[in-house]
Formats: sequence, structure tokens, C-alpha cells
Amino acid sequence: MNKYLRQLFTAVVALFVILGLSSTIIMAVRANALNNDPRNARSLYHQLGAYRGAILASDGTVMAKSEPVNDAFKYLRTYSNGPLYAPVTGFFSINQTADRGLEASRSMLLNGEADSLIWQRAKAMLTGATDQGASIETSIDPKLQQVAYDQLGTRDGAAVAIEVSTGRILAMVSTPSYDPNKLATHDTKAASQAYNELSAGQNSPLINRATSQLYPPGSTFKTIVASAALETGDYQTDTKIPAGSSYTLPGTATQLPNDEAQADGVNGQISLQEAVAWSSNTAFAQLGVKLGASKVSDMATKLGFGSTITIDGTESTGTPMTATASTFPSDPTDDKLALASIGQGDTTATPLQMAMVAQAIANNGKLMQPTLVDRVRAADLTVLSQTKPQTMANAFSEDSADKLTTMMESVVTEANPQLAIDGIKVAAKTGTAQIGTDNSAIDGWVIGFAPADDPQIAVAVLVHNTDVYGSLAAGPIMRAMMQEALQQ
Repeated sequence: MNKYLRQLFTAVVALFVILGLSSTIIMAVRANALNNDPRNARSLYHQLGAYRGAILASDGTVMAKSEPVNDAFKYLRTYSNGPLYAPVTGFFSINQTADRGLEASRSMLLNGEADSLIWQRAKAMLTGATDQGASIETSIDPKLQQVAYDQLGTRDGAAVAIEVSTGRILAMVSTPSYDPNKLATHDTKAASQAYNELSAGQNSPLINRATSQLYPPGSTFKTIVASAALETGDYQTDTKIPAGSSYTLPGTATQLPNDEAQADGVNGQISLQEAVAWSSNTAFAQLGVKLGASKVSDMATKLGFGSTITIDGTESTGTPMTATASTFPSDPTDDKLALASIGQGDTTATPLQMAMVAQAIANNGKLMQPTLVDRVRAADLTVLSQTKPQTMANAFSEDSADKLTTMMESVVTEANPQLAIDGIKVAAKTGTAQIGTDNSAIDGWVIGFAPADDPQIAVAVLVHNTDVYGSLAAGPIMRAMMQEALQQ
């Protein structure tokens, strides 16, 4: 072979290598991105023409399914009681990529394209049967979801309920909500108009307030400061700490008051338990400063603050469903630390995050990975995957959890008897975070679990932009959810 033939042969081989690499990148590495590109009309027809699997509640209630229709797309995605389940399902639209909820996090399974469904696809091809996607069985309790949704009503807010021992999400409600059916229509003009209307503004109902919106958690954050204090070994439920009717934020002239006279303590002192029960701002602001930012921040981090929390899915199944990272300020000055320690200032959290805090206290200090899917089944009912409980962190000791439970029970028995449930011990912490210009509005919070002596359900409720204390705005919603869950 002469020199020129060798060069030509080398060039041809190199071109084949480049062609192979580019094909591999397109077919494997970039496959998901290209399939999800809204400009890919072929992919759109392929996805809408597939029999997409159903999304089911824990009792088999159908939340989303595909129905055959007489048009070019063959199947229409429909949502039963759409607004109720929208934060869970998300939406599947003709002109908008599924980017939230289970429609996104399990998209590859729902449309039948996941690797785990290769044998089902082959079987359908050989038999001539309709290729069907997998069904997704969730942990959502329809009755509990309905109670939370009805209780929130027209208010802007969110409610989350978690099974204490497993981390399974039993209810996840966000209001105002939206109807995914309006986005699933095959009328492209109507779908576009609906999306534009729903996505407009900062208060879009498409935003899942339970997972994707941050709010100052107010006094519910005091449970985290209390746990940090207990873990030092220097504090017990009856340990006296500085309180008083007012506290001057360090290095400022700003006065921080209490809302209740009982929160002032006696002679400037209050027990840790009474400080929790009566939500003493002056006590917890000073306690946070005394502990230092490092100890409070470390405890918040153990409980999930500072990290995006994956609720469902992986890159191989679609677009993972995540919760925005809750925040605690880094290296704050003492005045900012004082405010952060009472859940104000630069401390922010999602309702899911605060439900996880309640879950960890109820679970002897063990923080569980929150999950939304119990199992995935192929069309022939074969179980493709089943979710197992996973521990995220051992945030604090069982002894500290027991003491926190005692203190949270006193929130109900002493300060908020309206939250009590006959025959059931309830542990709770209310929160009233000041927001808006000149602190003119309130984010009302409550977190809690029940029964306090044998915890089954942990709950967090937020009512945004209200005008009453958290105990009055969010408290009754938590109570109703607990009653529903525990009577089943």
C-alpha cells in the first residue's frame, strides 16, 4: 500500500470513528435532551401517540390516565379531580414539556421508553399488542389529600403529611391549584393560552408551594434551636434560660418583643419547655446567640437545610422531582443570628422541609428520605421497582427527641388547647412569621405529629399572607388532617 492509499485509509477510518462517536452521543448521551426538546415534533407525536401509564393513589384511585381518542395523537391524558392532585401529578401537555410532578420524574416509565421496560416493548412488538407504559403507584392517601385541600380552600398555602417511620408522603397540597386537563388538551391554541395564563406572575398556581417556594418558618424553627441546645448536654426541659419581655438585638437599638406575657418568664428567666410552649422570642433569640451560629447551622443541616431534596425520580426515569433547598444564614452577625434563631431574617424553609423536621422528632431523631412512589408496575402487573424506606440522617439522639416531644406536647396542653384531639396526644409547634412591608402580613405555620406517644403522622401547614397567628390560620388544618389520618 503506497503512502497516499494509507493516508486515505486512515482518513476513512477516522471519519467512521467520528461518525460512530457522534451517533453514540446523539443516541445515548443526548437522547433524553433531544427527546424532551419541544422543537422535536417527531418525539411529540411519538409520546402523545403512546399509551401512557396511569398514576394511582395508595388505594388505587386513578389520578391520571390515557384515554383513546380519534385524532392524530391517539391518546388524551386525563386527570380525575385535577386540581386536587396537580402538585403530585404535574401535567403532560401537547406543547409544554412535562417539567414537574410525577409526569416529569417518571416520564420514561410512563411512556414505556425506560430501559426496564425493554422486554415489555419486545413482547408487544412480537404479539402486535399495544405498547403500554408503566403505572405509578403513589403513597398519597386520597381522603387525607382531600381534607387538606378543602381546609386550605381559597387561601395561598400548602400542607404536607408524612408517615413517620418511613418518610412516605401521604398528602401534598398546594393552593391555589390548577387543572392539568386544560394543559393536556390536544387543542394547541387552548393549551398555549391556558399555560400562559397559569404561568404568569409570581403567584402562579403552577408553583408547588409545598416544595418549590421558600417562606420564613417563624417559631417552628425554634424546634431546631431547641434540639441543638439539647444535643450539647447542657440543657434539659427544665433548664432556665434568659428571656424577658424584650431583647435588644446585639449591636443595634432594635427591640425584639414577645407576643404573650407568659413568654417573658419570671425575673427574666424561663424554662426551656415553657419557652417552647409559649414561643418565647426573647428566650430563643438569646439561646441562638449563646449556642452560636455553628451549632444551630449544623443541626439545621442535619435536618435537611442547605440541600436540594430529591423527592422522586432519577435522570434515567425523567426529570427528578425536587424540593428547593431551605436556608439558614452563613456566618451571621449576632443580631442576624438572633432573628434567624426565631425563624425570621435570612432563615427560609419549604413546607416539606418543616414536615421533615416534625417527622424526625417523631421518629426518635431519625430523618427519613421523603418519597412519593410506592412501586412501579409494568402493564402485565409485574413489579418493576418498589420503594424502601431510607434514612437521610440521624439528626439527634432519642433522648433529645423524647424531650422535644414533651415540650411540643406542652404547646398544645398549655398554650393552644384548641389543637387538642380527644383521646389522642398531639405534639406541635406553631409559627407566626412577619412578612411584607413594615411586617404588615403573616405567614402562619404549624408543624406537629400524632399520637405523641406512638407517632404515625407528621404534618406541616403553611398559610401565606394571612392576618392571624399561625395557631389560628394553620392549626385547625393540621388538626383536621390528623383526625382524618388517625381514624382510618
